[in-house]
Formats: sequence, structure tokens, C-alpha cells
Amino acid sequence: MSESERHEELVAQRIAKAERWRQRGADPYPARVTRTHTAVEAAALANEAETPEVTVAGRVTAMRAMGKLAFLDLTDGSGRIQVLLRRDAIGDEAFEALGDVDLGDFLGATGKPIRSRTGEPTVEASGFTMLVKAIQPPPEKWHGIAEVEQRYRQRYLDLMTNAEVRNIFTIRSRVIAAIRRFMEARGYLEVETPILHPQAGGAAAQPFVTHHNAIDRDLYLRLALELHLKRLLVGGFERVFEIGPIFRNEGSDSTHNPEFTMMEWYEAYSDYLAIAEMFETMVSQVASEAVGTTTVPNPAGGTIELAAPWRRLTMRDALQQYAGFDFESYRQTESLLSLYSERGLQPAPGASWAKLLDDLVKHYVEPELVQPTFLMDYPVELSPLAKRKPGEPGIVERWEPFIRNFELGNAYSELNDPVDQRRRFEEQLAAKAAGDEEAEQLDEDFLTAIEYGMPPAGGAGLGVDRLIMVLTGQRSIREVILFPAMRS
Repeated sequence: MSESERHEELVAQRIAKAERWRQRGADPYPARVTRTHTAVEAAALANEAETPEVTVAGRVTAMRAMGKLAFLDLTDGSGRIQVLLRRDAIGDEAFEALGDVDLGDFLGATGKPIRSRTGEPTVEASGFTMLVKAIQPPPEKWHGIAEVEQRYRQRYLDLMTNAEVRNIFTIRSRVIAAIRRFMEARGYLEVETPILHPQAGGAAAQPFVTHHNAIDRDLYLRLALELHLKRLLVGGFERVFEIGPIFRNEGSDSTHNPEFTMMEWYEAYSDYLAIAEMFETMVSQVASEAVGTTTVPNPAGGTIELAAPWRRLTMRDALQQYAGFDFESYRQTESLLSLYSERGLQPAPGASWAKLLDDLVKHYVEPELVQPTFLMDYPVELSPLAKRKPGEPGIVERWEPFIRNFELGNAYSELNDPVDQRRRFEEQLAAKAAGDEEAEQLDEDFLTAIEYGMPPAGGAGLGVDRLIMVLTGQRSIREVILFPAMRS
């Protein structure tokens, strides 16, 4: 018998068992259950001298029959509790019905918490109820699914069988809640901005395109939160933040998923230095709240220390230190291409000067940035939305935080000169016309908004998924996204 035929037979057997429950007059999918205690709460009562009767409910994750006794493990959201079923306590008919109980079913059991002979907390049941008859058999091994693709495609099975995976997503929820508390304590207002944009903007990336039938117009899933949040600074809000999904039409790898969660915030009368202090304080505080420590595991070995202050390193110094050249001496595309040739590196076809330099940073610098580091002060060509650094017109006030060799976010002293901003957008359009598909678009409405006056401000973005990777010691972003993008 093939594996698929065996599976179909098991499903047919379970469907027949569900029908036998109906023939007994018991709905295998009753409308409700009255659960009085979670598994953990019931287990705690087993230590008491006088215990009340409890009703627990959960998925059957283990079954053991021993003559006139049967032991079941019921697992709920809090943990696991053993249930003891005696033939003389529940009656012959109910005991025989246990033959139509399978792993993966949900049961309710009523009885008193006790300690078994081996000392295990146990509910000695006076009765049980079928709550859900599972038609599909669970994975053969409850300790988890070994096949990685199946884990991602059928995340519910991964969560069902792997407590460590459930813990990752519990931590994820705690992290987001802690971020909100941190921001609200500093007077920030949480807002929501559109996901469908009339044009792509706010980041150097390819967008997803959709079509609005009613207005017969193409729209773009947002690449960033930035341009709408900065409109709110123009409107008079001084501290705003948003946590939400971002969509970029790119491939998947260990740190990229086409749909991911970003947090961005903007503060009037601030700058990139003040935002850097806020960023490192927030991450270290969130780590303490969500995982209980600022020292987290590094999958490559050792630990990562998230406590502030973090290292600060300019891009110019980083390239001099790790790559042995000064980009100020290579300010033309041709000179950078000659550097590529000297070092046997292959440039991306048609790459602009900014793209060439960014790729050199990825090649030489990022592999050295393991502990938290702010890489600061970028060339203006790499940062069309950041303010120029006083006294250094070719440099902007921007930083990116790196941990474990990948970028965790981005921040600027925000450009609020509408003339300079228009010029930079036009330069991006020229780069796009020359073949750079990820170059920024010109957003005319955003330009009009800042022409009304946007206060000086600092702003930042934080990749929430990557932060969860750091806090939980995961190598892949897919481990911290419940339903990552997958090929057909």
C-alpha cells in the first residue's frame, strides 16, 4: 500500500469513527464546552489536600491503555495535563468509546486533580466528552515536523507539534506590545496609513501592482510608511508611529520576505543622533521585557549584547577599515568600476555609483558587523530622503543599525527642503530611466505637502521580523513569520 493510500484509509477510518459518535447520540463537534481550568491550573491543584472537581479540555497528544485503565495527555494553550480514565469510574460504554478516540482529537474531561503513582499531576476523570473529531491524522512525531517546507506551508502543524515554535510567536507578540508601550510612554501617537498607494515611493524597491476596478486605476502596495507619516508632521502631529505590513516585489532569503512588518516613527524637532539613542534604548528595553535579558544567542556562536550604548561607525571609516579605500577618492562611477576590476569583483549590470558603493559595503563591511553597530553618515546619492550633514554637502545624516551582519532598520535627519527634495527625486528618476528599477519615484503630492513646511525632524524604521530573529536566535526570517511566502 502506498503512503497516499494508507493516508486515505486512515482518513476514512476517522470519518467512520465520527459517525459512530453520532450513532451513540453524541455530536462529535458540539457547539460549546464549559472548561473550568487550563491544564496548568489543574496541574497546580494536584498539590492541594482538598481539590475541587475541574473540567479540562485540549488536544489528545498521547494515549496509553492498560487493561481497565487508560491514560490520555490533553494539551491546551497553557501546557499538558494527564487524564486517567477508569472503566469502573466512567462506565463500560464510555470506556469502550475510547476506541473511537484518536491522536489529534479534542476532548473535555471532568474529574479531580490528583498525583499519579509516579507523581505526575493527573485529572482522575469521572467522564469525558468528544469535542472535535480530527479527520486528518497528525504528524507521526509530536516533537515536530522535520521537513522545513512543510513546516512553513502547514504552519498549523508546526505550531501543533512544536512548543519552541509556539514560543517564538509568543515572544513576537510580546515584542510588539512592548514596542507600543515604549512609544506611548514617550508621547507618540499610533496611526494607520494607506496600504494602497497611487504610486510607489518611500524606499528603493520594486512594488507589487494591483488594479482598482471602480476607479479603473493601477495602485501599488506600499513599499514604506515614510511619506504618509511625514505628511502628518506637516499637519501638526509632532510624534507619530505605525506598525504594519510592507510589500516589496523581491525574492526570499534568510533576511527577506516579500511581505514583512515594519515600524516607523517620526519626531518633530529631533534629529538622527537623538533617534539613535532612542533606537538602542528601545531595543534593549524591549529585549528585557520580551525575553528577560539583553544578552541573546547568536546562531553562529556566542552571544549578542543589546544593552546601550551601541557602537557608532561612519560608512567612510568602515570602508577604510574593512575595505582599504576611501570613497571620497572614488566619486565617479568610472573610478568605482576600476576599483571593482582591480579587486576582481563583478559589478551589477548598469549599476549607478550609489549601487556600486552599496554593494561594496555589503561585500566588505556588513560581514564585520556582528555586535550592534550604527553605520552612519552616508553619501547623499544613497539617501534621497535624508538631510545633508552641515559642512559636508556630499554626506547626509543617516544611519542603519546592523546586528549579526544584517541591517535592522534605517534612520535620517529628515530632509524638509522641498527644492532639494525635488532635485533628489529627479535624480532618482534619471537613475530609473538609466535602468535602476529600484530607484525612488517622484511623489508630487508629498512634495506639495512639505512645501507647506515640515518641521525639522528625525525618523526611523525598524524591521520587526528581523528584531524577532535577533531576540529568538533564529537564522531565517521564515522562522518568525507565521505564514511566509512560498513558491507554488
